[in-house]
Amino acid sequence: MELLTKMKEEGLAKIKDCCDIASLQQIKVDYLGKKGSIQELMKQMKELSQEERPLFGKQVNELKEVFENAIEDQKQYLEEKQMKERMEQEKIDITLPGLRPHLGTLHPLTRIQQEIEDLFIGLGYSIAEGPEIEFDSYNFERANIPQGHPARDMQDTFYIHGDLLLRTHTTAIQTRQLEKYAPQAPVMVICPGKVYRRDDDDATHSHQFTQIEGLVIGEQVAMSDLKGTLELMAKKMFGDKRTIRFRPSYFQFTEPSVEVDVSCHICNGKGCHVCKETGWIEVLGAGMVHPHVLEMAGYDPKKVSGFAFGVGVERVAMLKYGIDDIRHFYMNDIRFLKTFTRFE
Repeated sequence: MELLTKMKEEGLAKIKDCCDIASLQQIKVDYLGKKGSIQELMKQMKELSQEERPLFGKQVNELKEVFENAIEDQKQYLEEKQMKERMEQEKIDITLPGLRPHLGTLHPLTRIQQEIEDLFIGLGYSIAEGPEIEFDSYNFERANIPQGHPARDMQDTFYIHGDLLLRTHTTAIQTRQLEKYAPQAPVMVICPGKVYRRDDDDATHSHQFTQIEGLVIGEQVAMSDLKGTLELMAKKMFGDKRTIRFRPSYFQFTEPSVEVDVSCHICNGKGCHVCKETGWIEVLGAGMVHPHVLEMAGYDPKKVSGFAFGVGVERVAMLKYGIDDIRHFYMNDIRFLKTFTRFE
């Protein structure tokens, strides 16, 4: 009986002090296993007298039950403790802000193009597109640039084969639109798209760039309509205080032709390094559609007239966002593109 009492005290103490499931399992094996202490006690029954055996067996079974209950209670305690510790470690503070997904942003050229498109769609214009691989007739002939004309050398064209080429301006889309609608009027379209020229790439030139050209055909369309339209665009792109001015120029598609300047949005016309101290920045070319262009398309220039303009999207973006190198638009530098998230 002294042996049972001592074993009970020692066993219960070990169970109580056990701090992990693996150690508790080992204690269970040591006391309750096939070769454990309780089983060894049962083997000693053969050394007892017939009268002592029942009492001893009862005491051993009671001790076995005490150990089983104690081990089960300790196991449940350790499992709950382990679960609490794990929950504490994995606890999430739901008051913290969540992880924001990394979202892209519109490319600055796309942003400028959409702003211009939205403006002219609101004015009743439609958007027209055309092939980048174009026929000579639409790119040059219909734009009043015949074979041998010096302007062809100025364009410095990528020829593909025969009379196929990469379009040098989106005027090719305009000539297609004139052919499509003639002799109907009015016609109001803008023509965005990529164009290609054999230029050496540097800070202000690229062999590929983006143009948006506008075309209006109708009765009694005048230069004043062109000026009002372009002044509205200048205010939209550079601010409500902007004004424009026309300077005489020459383009084959238009007659008369003008270069269009906008008052500098940096210095408000006072003169700075951006406008080269003039207070004005050249932004686009425009003019009244040449009568010969109308005739080639099937219109009667005595009954209808029109205006056209063309703007470089890269130039507008460089002026509006203060970008000093056109090559940034095509380098796919994520650091450069991320700066435009603030404009979202």
